[in-house]
Amino acid sequence: MDLSRRTFLGGAAAIAGTLAMPHVARANAAANAYFNGYQDDNGFQYRRTNLNRIEPVWRKQMVKYFSPEPPGTVVVDTTNHFLYWIWENNTALRYGVGVGREGFKWYGRARIDRKALWPRWVPPPEMLKRQPDLPRKVDGGAANNPLGPRALYLYRNGQDLGYRLHGTLEPWSIGHDVSSGCIRMLPEDVIDLYQRCPKGTAVLVLEHLGANAG
Repeated sequence: MDLSRRTFLGGAAAIAGTLAMPHVARANAAANAYFNGYQDDNGFQYRRTNLNRIEPVWRKQMVKYFSPEPPGTVVVDTTNHFLYWIWENNTALRYGVGVGREGFKWYGRARIDRKALWPRWVPPPEMLKRQPDLPRKVDGGAANNPLGPRALYLYRNGQDLGYRLHGTLEPWSIGHDVSSGCIRMLPEDVIDLYQRCPKGTAVLVLEHLGANAG
C-alpha cells in the first residue's frame, strides 16, 4: 500500500520530534542543575539558586571598593557585570548581575522611587513590538514572571525610566549581557538588596569602573 504524502510527512515529523527529545531533555537537565528546591516567601515560592553552579566571582561578597559615592548608594558596573552597595571604610557589598545586551545598555544617575514585593510584569510597548507573542501581563508570583520576587524601579526627576533592578528565572544569565536594559540579580540577591535600599536610594549606572572594581 502506498504511503500518502500526509502520512509520510506526519511520520517524518514524529521521528524528528523523537530524535530531538534527548536534546530537549539534556537542556532541561542543564537548566535544572542551577536550582536547589523551593523557598517560601510572602505567600509565594521561588526556586532557590544552586550556588555551586554559580562561579564564585558572581556570588554576593564584601570587597574593597573606592568610590566618591556615599554609603548606601547603588553603583552598577555594566561592563564587568557587578552591582555594588556601598558600605563604609572603602568597602562595598558586591553582587553579580546580568545587564543589557548590545543596543539596550544605558548609563547615568537614577533613584529608587518605587519598590515591589512579587511585582507583576507588564512588557513595555517597544518590547511587544519586537516580540508580539509575549503576554500582555504576568501576575506577581507566577512561575513565568521574569521579575522574580522583588523589583526596584528606577526614576529620574520623578519620571519612571522603565528600568528595574529585579530577580531572574535564569541564574545562568548572571555575568552576561542579556536583558533589555534592566539589571538582573539572583532571587536571593535581589531580596537582600531590597531590604537594604529604602525608597530614595541613589543609583549610579557606569559604563566602566576600571581599576575601582574590587
